[in-house]
Amino acid sequence: MSSAETNAAATYAPRPGSAPWPRKVLAHARMEFRLLLRNGEQLLLALVIPLGLLLLLGGTGLGNRLPLGDGAAVDEAVPRVLALAVLSSSFTSLAIATGFERRYGVIKRLGASPLSRTGLLAGKIGAVVVVQLIQLAILIATGFGLGWNPVGGVNAIFGVVLMVLCGTAAFASLGLLMAGVLRAEATLAAANLLYLLLLVGGAVLTPVDEYPAGMQGVVRLLPSAALANGLANSTIEGVIPWAAALSLALWAGVLGYLVSRTFRWD
Repeated sequence: MSSAETNAAATYAPRPGSAPWPRKVLAHARMEFRLLLRNGEQLLLALVIPLGLLLLLGGTGLGNRLPLGDGAAVDEAVPRVLALAVLSSSFTSLAIATGFERRYGVIKRLGASPLSRTGLLAGKIGAVVVVQLIQLAILIATGFGLGWNPVGGVNAIFGVVLMVLCGTAAFASLGLLMAGVLRAEATLAAANLLYLLLLVGGAVLTPVDEYPAGMQGVVRLLPSAALANGLANSTIEGVIPWAAALSLALWAGVLGYLVSRTFRWD
């Protein structure tokens, strides 16, 4: 055998064994992303509703008549709609999709595949992050088109990235906790109900200071309030919201631990 043939045989020899863990997670994330794109309800929650609210609040006079804050309507609306987008994709869509995958036995079968259960959950969250990148790009571009004027420069960018990452961790943990404990139909109802409750009463679109004095202490503890107010502080005041990030990190830690202890794969 010539040296060329020997090198070719060495180069293309099969390598039995499992693929590296990061490659398996990326492959699963790609599959999850394709499934998300095929689901009209999840696309509605993830993009259509936040984009519609941004156009309504920032592109019309309605935002000036609502208690969004003291600044210009579009400046107040953009960070809060970004918070709603993170809530939609990392919590509601993830919870519903995972709940029905449990019902149909998909989760159980994937859990027995060469991809570990940790890798399965990491792939799901990876797909959510890709969806969020698309969400944020569209919403931020729309905001600039409506006259959005964020302040803070590098601090604002870092603050937004920090809040999106911490918010995704917290709400993804909440979604997986709900999907791993409840039946699929109960997850669907509970996730949509909680989404509406947080939208109306979780300080997502309305600053905490606009709530009645007796409610403010409770509302401040909600992860939705920390996410929305942290994003607003980043882009309106130009500060890095360390306290809000710590609050979301604590929520993510507690909820993540509960997921590890209670998630059912069948």
